[in-house]
Amino acid sequence: LPAGGDDSIVVAVIDSGVDYNHRDLTANMWVNTQEIPGNGIDDDENGFIDDIHGANVLSDSIYHTGDPDDDNGHGTHVAGIIASTGGNDLGGVGVAFNSKIMAIKAAQYSGVLTTADIAEGIMYAVDNGADIINMSFGGYGRSQIEEDALATAYNNAVLVAAAGNNGLPNQRCP
Repeated sequence: LPAGGDDSIVVAVIDSGVDYNHRDLTANMWVNTQEIPGNGIDDDENGFIDDIHGANVLSDSIYHTGDPDDDNGHGTHVAGIIASTGGNDLGGVGVAFNSKIMAIKAAQYSGVLTTADIAEGIMYAVDNGADIINMSFGGYGRSQIEEDALATAYNNAVLVAAAGNNGLPNQRCP
């Protein structure tokens, strides 16, 4: 079975987090069944206390939390495009409304992401069984730590990434 514990596909959204209490997303949030909500204990021993709907991987690991709540809005927007609940007379409907969203907060309030946070987000998604990893962000630098995380993820999930925001090629030709 997919990581959702049922027949749902789990889509990890690595972004600014996700408003997991949003009325059009709450029914389609991934639930980490290895955690006991609100007990303040890392029940699954993955380094994140109470990571029920995902994790916050910002900064050093001592600052990581199990709360991926969105303080920018971009991640929630992306999650809505993917899995906004259908048939509930609210807003629109996501393109994969039967999927579950695993929220991974890797972007700062400003929307900026670091290579280390991206890599940690990818690894959290892989380690927690995401079927698809969505990365709706861009950049120009090359990072070995990101490449290594992506190589690991490539064998475990479908990778979806933003491309073409500036109309530039994503690789330089020799």
